[in-house]
Amino acid sequence: MIPMTAAFLDLSVVLYHPDPELLARSLDTIGAAADRLAEGAGVQTRLWIVDNGSPKDGHGGSDPGSNPFRALLDRYAEAGRPPVTLIAGHGNVGYGAGHNLAIRQGDAPYHLILNYDILLEPDALLAGWRYMEAHPRTVLLTPKVFGPSGEQEFLCKRRPTVLDLGLRAFAPASVKRMFTRRLDRYEMRDVTRDAVVTGLEQVSGAFMLFRRDALTRLGGFDDGYFLYFEDFDLSRRAMTLGEIAYVPEVRMVHFGGKAARKGGAHIRMFARSALRFFNTHGWRLV
Repeated sequence: MIPMTAAFLDLSVVLYHPDPELLARSLDTIGAAADRLAEGAGVQTRLWIVDNGSPKDGHGGSDPGSNPFRALLDRYAEAGRPPVTLIAGHGNVGYGAGHNLAIRQGDAPYHLILNYDILLEPDALLAGWRYMEAHPRTVLLTPKVFGPSGEQEFLCKRRPTVLDLGLRAFAPASVKRMFTRRLDRYEMRDVTRDAVVTGLEQVSGAFMLFRRDALTRLGGFDDGYFLYFEDFDLSRRAMTLGEIAYVPEVRMVHFGGKAARKGGAHIRMFARSALRFFNTHGWRLV
């Protein structure tokens, strides 16, 4: 058990039938970054794994020992990694609602919302902690992100229009090339490079380091978003409480994909969530 007097960080990861090998690699990097945070700042980490892929049992929970990831989490814990709590048996409630299950259990001064399909660099948590401690107006931090082959990904966004989203998600490469300047601006390629940027509007749910009091005031994610745009909605609400900062010293690798590559069901979810987002935050067509 972590002494309640110790400084600590809460971290949640939501799973839905993940790739076991990638999950194992991700947990290894989370553990290494947690070790570095403990060594560098005396801060302990608590991890919640939320399994949206386990069947709903009708009682709000399931036998942790029967979960397919139990052995992997046990190996993680046996390696001296941070304490892990498995939340399962609630069915597939969606990405944001899954994280909310963990957010409501935590009480650390900071909560990190994380995808499983990421690899943290060893200093990622330490650099994030230090920045948040030094900048009390920052309520949400987003990292510099790289793809699997080493190229930078641009996950911070300016406020979208319907045209921006359609082009980025569904347009063929030949059409996208005609709108390169527009899409580059939407993806903030002009500013999110090697310097800290504040005053952001929308950041990716793959890594959202929140100040706990702000996240509590916001009520976490809007459960009305099953998948897609829950991070944009939460970002836009967070910007009313303080600064959202891009901090390139915080780094990770991301293996995520886009909706159009995942088939018709994901396209329909994308469209429903986009409709909810624009109805909430205002429509901009072009």
